[in-house]
Amino acid sequence: MTATPDVHAAPLAFLPLDRLHRSLGARMAPFAGYDMPVQYASGIVAETLQTREKAGLFDVSHMGQAILAGAGAARALESLTPADLAGLAPGHTRYTQLLDESGGILDDLLVTRLPGVEERLFLVVNASRKTADFALIAARLPHFDLNILNDRALIALQGPRAASILGALLPGAEDLPFMSWRAFDFDGASFFVSRTGYTGEDGFEISLRADRAEDFVMRLLAHEDVAPVGLGARDALRLEAGLPLYGHDIDETTDPVEAGLAWSIGKRRRAEGGFPGFARISAALRDGPSRLRVGLLPQSKAPVRDGATLLAPNGEEIGLVTSGGFSPTLQRPIAMGYVARGHASPGASLSTDVRGKRVDMIVAPLPFVAHRYHKPKDQEDQT
Repeated sequence: MTATPDVHAAPLAFLPLDRLHRSLGARMAPFAGYDMPVQYASGIVAETLQTREKAGLFDVSHMGQAILAGAGAARALESLTPADLAGLAPGHTRYTQLLDESGGILDDLLVTRLPGVEERLFLVVNASRKTADFALIAARLPHFDLNILNDRALIALQGPRAASILGALLPGAEDLPFMSWRAFDFDGASFFVSRTGYTGEDGFEISLRADRAEDFVMRLLAHEDVAPVGLGARDALRLEAGLPLYGHDIDETTDPVEAGLAWSIGKRRRAEGGFPGFARISAALRDGPSRLRVGLLPQSKAPVRDGATLLAPNGEEIGLVTSGGFSPTLQRPIAMGYVARGHASPGASLSTDVRGKRVDMIVAPLPFVAHRYHKPKDQEDQT
């Protein structure tokens, strides 16, 4: 049966680099309201390994970017998130979540304290949530200036060669520590560079004017160790790195503790509270959550996809797969999901049903592939 097109569906938005992606042979597909490159001619496996071994270049301009400004902006934003933002030093970045009143995750985001006398926070949020996120922040924090940066592209350069390659174009970028930020001037334009990413590899995310993006990307692609990478490999990389994807592994039904993100809740915030869902999250921190996000190793050749029900050895339903796929790095299927706490220990045996066939699953520690972030000695116990 052929599905009837939704004539009322909003038209897809196009990335600033849309023409370039097509000229590079990208296979495009809808994602979060945008026409996005899923893969290039080399394919998802090659693009994943390219990022692990050399450097991959990603277009993530669909993400939302904004600056929240005004005296006390960091303290004010703490009313929506559990991170210690007031203690965030200028030029540093923190990962956190926007929470609903019950402590469920509305979105996850990066918050950077920009240098300067004026208090300004640079926010990067997920594409599917950016309209709702910015509306929430504007409504809840009306006395602050929220400048949505619709005229900027966002690209990511990830992999072990990323630092030397970017440093050749932006001298000093290679010296940035993990989760730090700096503005660079390049041919008269201001570039925002943070040593962040969502692949588990060392790398950078670069915010720049949309009309300058193609020229800069072409300069990066001119390097023999850089290749364009699409959404397919980006998803494989973040799954290998054990990183949750909003809308799959985290959403309004999950809180940061059961999602394995308790490390992102500041010590002061745990004591003082003052963020949505504090009672629920505090109880989970104290007593442990009823379920936990875990890694899963299917004992099969075929991947187990999200939505599969997880069963205990006695047949009891005790969880759900939230992300699953094939790992190009490990050459095997991997997955993540939530299981009842009593079944969350590494090595625990579970099972699921795939098209009427039982597939055994083993709980595994995360990440599947070790992170290789660029951390100084005094930062090695932080994320």
